[in-house]
Amino acid sequence: MATIKVKLVKSTIGRVQKQRKTVQALGLRKIGQVVEKQDTPQIRGMINIVNHLVEIVE
Repeated sequence: MATIKVKLVKSTIGRVQKQRKTVQALGLRKIGQVVEKQDTPQIRGMINIVNHLVEIVE
């Protein structure tokens, strides 16, 4: 299965609890951190929830 790289580009300070937990569930802790995840509909949904805080790295 294909993989996708996700990078945290904005802080979760001041965000609602759902967004904080979603970023944490993606495995992101620090700004600039990149994680590689399986490209599944569930992961795409999580990225969609916090799309203003993360970016997809090519």
